[in-house]
Amino acid sequence: MKTILTLVAAITLIFSFGIAGAAETLNGAGASFPYPVYSAWGYEYNKATGIRLNYQSIGSGGGVRQIINRTVDFGASDAPLKPEKLEKENLMQFPAVIGGVVPVVNLPGIEPGAIKLTSNALCKVLLGDITYWDNKIIKKLNPDVPLKHKKITVVRRSDGSGTTAIFTTYLSQVCPEWKEKVGAGKAVKWPVGIGGKGNEGVANYVQKVKNSIGYVEFAYAKQNKLSYLRLENAAGNFVKPSFESFQDAAASGDFDPSKHFYLWLTNAPGKNAWPISGATFILLAKEKKESNPKVVKFFDWAFKNGDDTAKRLVYVPLPEPLKNKVRKYWKSQGIY
Repeated sequence: MKTILTLVAAITLIFSFGIAGAAETLNGAGASFPYPVYSAWGYEYNKATGIRLNYQSIGSGGGVRQIINRTVDFGASDAPLKPEKLEKENLMQFPAVIGGVVPVVNLPGIEPGAIKLTSNALCKVLLGDITYWDNKIIKKLNPDVPLKHKKITVVRRSDGSGTTAIFTTYLSQVCPEWKEKVGAGKAVKWPVGIGGKGNEGVANYVQKVKNSIGYVEFAYAKQNKLSYLRLENAAGNFVKPSFESFQDAAASGDFDPSKHFYLWLTNAPGKNAWPISGATFILLAKEKKESNPKVVKFFDWAFKNGDDTAKRLVYVPLPEPLKNKVRKYWKSQGIY
């Protein structure tokens, strides 16, 4: 069976080069976080309607730039834009789906989920304060795991990334030293590590580099068979990344249409909530009167028909009340 990411690559070729008889194309660009689910939705939407989706996974920073420059029909970003930024750039914003960012490791002989880390331990690894896997802090948390004296290689994003924004927002919330020295954003000055472009690039590096640790959206971890860590959440429980733990985090979110849904889901309070969860957002230019209804029609179709596909790829579909909030928001903007 082909992996989902192999299928995505094939779909991208179809979207890029076209399908005979297709009436029109929607052009979007941005976050790699939701790329697997947007591509799958696009494939199914094309079969249902004949309309193509050309979505380029260039990172959230690129997606924001392209919609500000009006070179695409929609941009996509895992880092929500603040209302004042949206007003300045004459943009609209709404959430599309919810997922989780997952620390992944390449540690031969150690089962996925066998290693657990507190937020403090994870922070020290990423700051370069913990440099070997058998450090006493990690060993104390994992007394039954056969940790070896191997140097840790940190793998991080090299491009402007919403995945990085979610990850570093979480680190800034739970680690004062990280907040002071590095901070949060789509691009930060990493203290240590090597850079990969996109979730794809980080996953590829972690696959190749033994004793490495990186961070990717969970679909990339799953499809690349990367080993994940368990993390301590805000409730003090060690949880593993899963549809259920992402869903628990999503349940805490109070998305406000009057603020263009600006919200972070990191370090959510739920008992079993995955602490590095986040929504991914769609950006539209207000003056694009011709393309905006077509983009909205695609996402409305996905809201009605794409939940099973999202779940299969381990994304959490928006709850129905939130979908209805988004539809009312579209109406208030005159595009639904």
